[in-house]
Amino acid sequence: MKLLNDLFSTDYGLMSIIGIGFMICMAAFFVRMFLVKMNEPPQPNPAAKALKGGSQNLPHPR
Repeated sequence: MKLLNDLFSTDYGLMSIIGIGFMICMAAFFVRMFLVKMNEPPQPNPAAKALKGGSQNLPHPR
């Protein structure tokens, strides 16, 4: 009981709760972001297209 009392009533206990909560939220954000990025179709690379000779869409250097 003393542990819970210290956790919720002291400044270092509250900062620990905030830090742990922030880490859990950050982990959930990154898991969601990576899952969405993994399931996106690949985007064509305009630099690779230019190397193959298809540079009609790229601007001319001046």
